[in-house]
Amino acid sequence: MPIVVQKYGGSSVAGVEKLRKVAQRVKARRDAGYQVVVVVSAMGDTTDELLALAKGVSADPPRRELDMLLTCGERISMALLSMALQELGVPAISFTGSQSGIITTDAHAQARIVEVRPYRIHDELARGKVVIVAGYQGVSFKKEVTTLGRGGSDTTAVALAAALDAEACEIYSDVDGVFSADPRVVPDARKLESLSYDEMQELASAGAKVLNAQAVEWAKARGITILARTAHGQGTGTAVQELAVPTDSRLKGVTADAEMAVLSAAEPVRLPELLEFLDARAVRGRTLDFEGGEGGPRRTAIAVPLADIHGADALRRELATRFGDAVSWREDLGTVTCVGVGLNADWAPLRRALVAAEELGARVHAAHTSPLQLTLLVDKAHLKALTARLHRELLGG
Repeated sequence: MPIVVQKYGGSSVAGVEKLRKVAQRVKARRDAGYQVVVVVSAMGDTTDELLALAKGVSADPPRRELDMLLTCGERISMALLSMALQELGVPAISFTGSQSGIITTDAHAQARIVEVRPYRIHDELARGKVVIVAGYQGVSFKKEVTTLGRGGSDTTAVALAAALDAEACEIYSDVDGVFSADPRVVPDARKLESLSYDEMQELASAGAKVLNAQAVEWAKARGITILARTAHGQGTGTAVQELAVPTDSRLKGVTADAEMAVLSAAEPVRLPELLEFLDARAVRGRTLDFEGGEGGPRRTAIAVPLADIHGADALRRELATRFGDAVSWREDLGTVTCVGVGLNADWAPLRRALVAAEELGARVHAAHTSPLQLTLLVDKAHLKALTARLHRELLGG
């Protein structure tokens, strides 16, 4: 029988009744003739609650111990869903990431999957069971429990779909697919029927929370189509796949990201030295602006996701000790990003974005463009208004 991998986010399994509804959906898929592997996130706000406990004990918890703690959330979800399925008469078994054969790097809190050995999953599927897998986690070659970073359950699902040669990888959330903007910010946002891997990866990296960027990277490398769907009722969702034919619109979506710190560096700091400092602490980021050169000051702005920093206060102190006033740390800025193939084929989108920001009174602190992306760094107070304005200006809605 064909295999399908389904992933359910934290809000979809937040409580006993929602777990039962997920179990019924999984049962229906199995009854339709599929072998089913289900990846689950932690229930509701469990991860945030566990992180708050850790911060109550230590201002800068060791990343290894955080991984040991945070992986408990997904284990709760997997066991409860397995129980719910068995109550419906569906044979099921739950596995942690390590039991599922998910092998990762040893970078705690931000590990990357390097290999999947799904031997036990194959064995249990052959016995007619539904296999429930704890998302967001794996085990390193050093036998250390690791986590995959924010949204890592998506990556778990795609990696398993590739390893199992699954017919489909379905990602379920509260919304029916991917929209051209956050509907809570832009009520007229349109649901996108399809997106290329590259477009989706850019949107995810820039703050869209429907899918995880690393998951899309995995899907692209292995040709796995991702179906983003709603966990509530029926819907057509969005297919993320390789698109051979360009779409009918250059701009696909606008997204904002407020959950970041912005590091601004000026001479005498050498950029390679700053990047080496950040790499040594596993701090990832996006370079938004790099200017200056011979005869003038050189500055760069690096946006760092706050979710990827454990111990922001300690990192700030280290930066001040190492670089003094030459590197500033700001948390009052955010990005608005427009994504689409050929978006910057001419200057019109950037020009219109800058004019829109000016008319809203939003100072543009930095900008970044690529063939797929246009990003403005502005004060957080202007993020929602600028997102709605650019959606209207560039997408007509």
